[in-house]
Amino acid sequence: MTPEILRLQTPGWSNPHLPVLLYRAVLPGRGTADDLASAFEALFEKNGWPPQWRNGVYRFHHYHSNAHEALAFAGGAASLRLGGPDGTDVTVSAGDAVLLPAGTGHFQNEADKLFLVVGAYPPGQQNFDTCRTPADAAVQARIARLAPPATDPVTG
Repeated sequence: MTPEILRLQTPGWSNPHLPVLLYRAVLPGRGTADDLASAFEALFEKNGWPPQWRNGVYRFHHYHSNAHEALAFAGGAASLRLGGPDGTDVTVSAGDAVLLPAGTGHFQNEADKLFLVVGAYPPGQQNFDTCRTPADAAVQARIARLAPPATDPVTG
């Protein structure tokens, strides 16, 4: 499975070293959102990314400076902005998944009523922060010190 590779260049809202990986149609978008969420949780777990939550995407720009994040879309569809206020809009739907490197801003522009997300993080990164302002020099240094994930949450 080959992801779309997004190299975001928005200062303070993107990781300058690691791209966003957007996987389309990872799992068939059939059945209930709960069934698809369970299937994504099993996939993430198998690939060493313990799933942590089910919900949506915040409606404010934010990123995590101390964790990489995998989002799987188990129900509905949404428009997301990646890379902060001046970032890139992407549309995601049930069956898709995205790997957001630490420091990658994300925000939910709009979503339908069925939109459901599963979130997962690499081992040791479950106590993630939620940053709402552009990364300053100290935060950028923290992001740069975080090692790339040992495995890919979708492909292993």
